[in-house]
Amino acid sequence: MSIETAFLQSVIKRFQYYKELGDKTFARLEDKDFNHQPDGEPNSIAIIIQHVSGNMISRWTNFLTEDGEKPWRNRDGEFISRLLTKQQLLEMWEKSWICMFNILENLTGDDLLKTVHIRHEPHVALDAIIRQLSHYSYHAGQIVYIGKMIEGEKWINLSIAKGKSEEFNERKKKESDAG
Repeated sequence: MSIETAFLQSVIKRFQYYKELGDKTFARLEDKDFNHQPDGEPNSIAIIIQHVSGNMISRWTNFLTEDGEKPWRNRDGEFISRLLTKQQLLEMWEKSWICMFNILENLTGDDLLKTVHIRHEPHVALDAIIRQLSHYSYHAGQIVYIGKMIEGEKWINLSIAKGKSEEFNERKKKESDAG
């Protein structure tokens, strides 16, 4: 396997993980929870979904041939609450991830060194991919954190629970030894 193929497989796996964190959080929430806005001015989960979706559709549509900041994107509008239903938000979320995965799954190693533009700034495609991975992981963390605030003590940890690292490591070792 080439390093380029390994890189693409790795970033796809990481993107899938961050999408899954969002999906698992959404499954625990009711419609009203998506528009919950914590004290101060942080974004609601609905606004984060609107923003991430707008970013993804813009960045990944014609990734190799057009600037990632499309003229039709209204970034500022992504931060205005539109009181969409959970179903509408989940459809928006899914559509944007499909757009991105369709591009990533069809990139070649040669594509990784091509120049792409984001807001007229040139990037090596590999760097643009890493930039998006960082951006989406940041927002996935926000989504999980807001979900955790909403759920309070009912929240079930999506990764390794506090005080359970040793137990987790032992289970992974046994799985590895068995496989």
